[in-house]
Amino acid sequence: MKPHELKPAPGSHKKPKRIGRGPGSGHGKTSTRGHKGQKARSGGGVSRGFEGGQMPLQRRLPKRGFTNILRKQYSVVNIKDLALFEADEAVNPESLKEKGLIKGRQSVKILGEGELTKKITVKAHKFSQAAIQKIEASGGKAEVI
Repeated sequence: MKPHELKPAPGSHKKPKRIGRGPGSGHGKTSTRGHKGQKARSGGGVSRGFEGGQMPLQRRLPKRGFTNILRKQYSVVNIKDLALFEADEAVNPESLKEKGLIKGRQSVKILGEGELTKKITVKAHKFSQAAIQKIEASGGKAEVI
């Protein structure tokens, strides 16, 4: 069999309904839209969520929750990511940004996923308890800025 001989399986390909092509087609005149009315007009129909003028569901339900404008956002860095640094090297937000571990000027939080084998001094805005234990177990220091 060659590519030019390929064709769909019998009965799988249906011709599209050609509407608005005269009375002989059976789909002429109103083009299957019925007579008059909003749905028969071009661009007609109701928008999503419209319930005929009744108060829509999304307005009948009460609002819930709020956004805390005082919430502090932290860039998260795991212990395993600190393997990029050399032993006895000071790690701070600027050095983390240089290595591409954080973006922008957000506060930094160090989390305890992974293992640390080098003695490193880490300066960050916040630490998890596990991170502090792992940093100190490897002989390093965790300093809060």
